[in-house]
Amino acid sequence: MGDDKGGLDARALIAADGGEWDGLLFDNPAVGLPPALTWTLRLPFEPVGGDPVRLEVEWLPIETGGWRDLAGKTVSSGSFAEPAEAVVHHSGHHRYDRVDVRVLEQDGARIRVAVHAAGDLDALGPAEISGEAWLRFTGIAVQLKGVDDAAAALARLGEHTDTTGLIEIPDPRGIAFRFAPG
Repeated sequence: MGDDKGGLDARALIAADGGEWDGLLFDNPAVGLPPALTWTLRLPFEPVGGDPVRLEVEWLPIETGGWRDLAGKTVSSGSFAEPAEAVVHHSGHHRYDRVDVRVLEQDGARIRVAVHAAGDLDALGPAEISGEAWLRFTGIAVQLKGVDDAAAALARLGEHTDTTGLIEIPDPRGIAFRFAPG
């Protein structure tokens, strides 16, 4: 269950506060990727050996009527990037082949999830990692070709999910339009 390179032992991983959940409406016409809304979660664990540990799962394709309607949703990815990407960050990153995510409950902008990742592709960490925690919904970024203002971004986002209660917030990276609970 542990490794001698990264210093991780699955039994030592204790979910910590401060996790986040957000969405991304993204397209890439150059490669034929149509607009899709996917979700990302960041689940921190207590430090191991004084170093931070975080499980990040990106590109979760959860169909939902809105950001307030995630409770009870589940998604599994049987192979890395098919569609989700699960990575543990600890003295580098450790990719995991398979991931299961369950949204256990939701209380406004708080989302409680259970995550299980297995199949350490890089042979750098434990074979399996699991965690359960409350995450904070931080908003949805819209990054679409041809969308040049926040009103157009919000309208396009409305084609994929209910936008009620979301307001525009600055994107610190300056590459997308961001909307978060107001």
